[in-house]
Amino acid sequence: MKVQEYLKIHPEIEEALASGKAIVALESTIIAHGMPYPLNIRTAMEVETIVRENGAIPATIAILEGKLCVGLDKSQLEMLGNTKDVWKVSLRDMPYVINKKIPGATTVAATMRIASMAGIRVFVTGGIGGVHRGAENNMDISADLFEMAQTDVAVISAGVKSILDIGLTLEYLETEGVPVITYGQSDFPAFYSRSSGFISPMRMDNPEDIAELLKVKWEMDLHGSVLIANPIPASLEVPFTKMEEFIHEALLEAANAGISGKQLTPFLLKTIAEKTGGESLDANIALVKNNAMLGAQIASSFLNKRK
Repeated sequence: MKVQEYLKIHPEIEEALASGKAIVALESTIIAHGMPYPLNIRTAMEVETIVRENGAIPATIAILEGKLCVGLDKSQLEMLGNTKDVWKVSLRDMPYVINKKIPGATTVAATMRIASMAGIRVFVTGGIGGVHRGAENNMDISADLFEMAQTDVAVISAGVKSILDIGLTLEYLETEGVPVITYGQSDFPAFYSRSSGFISPMRMDNPEDIAELLKVKWEMDLHGSVLIANPIPASLEVPFTKMEEFIHEALLEAANAGISGKQLTPFLLKTIAEKTGGESLDANIALVKNNAMLGAQIASSFLNKRK
């Protein structure tokens, strides 16, 4: 297949794929657009360490020098986190960014697709994109949802980003046949907060059961993702009602400034971090690390069930 010409797989990842080791894909947008430097680099490296400590190999994904890079070294992470104008790459952007050889940080949708090309089945992120508030007027629906409907890569996140319309996002995932599981509780989490006010469609309490569900789903040729919502640790959450106040303020500022499209989410996250005095940023880091731990455990268990 021609796609192999565009893939650049790190030697450690190549060896892991060849020898049947558990691998966890990681996105790079959180490095380039989700956190300030140098906190972004430190967090990325700590997340990779957590994946290793829990029995899997981390494969951070980005687009560099016209290649779909699966697995990055420290210098590449540093470049992504400390370079201006790194492109935020979703599916529609991939051909342009590759053709122009622009450095690109991959979103959930792009990371899923590249992970699937490389043969990786488990992906960890902070929170997925979804149906934006006001989508009934602006049709702003993340490509993450379209990708989850068709690509066989499990997504471990802290639920749906709380800046979105969580209820409509859950409805969309149901329509597309994407199982939504919450780990360890019945309430569906809201990124910074453990509860969103919605009951999770499904609940599972251990990584082995989740891995078994993935195996069964894909063995039946039921294509598409499974969303595993992993609540942020209770000691680090920001209460939902408190966060909603900051989100409404940030949304109003974005509307007044005319900010939309792929600039909207980074603007909202940055504005909310400022309004919370960094509390939301601390929560963001905590939930990504928490997701990395669970994702590695699921990847390891899934691999054992396939043997």
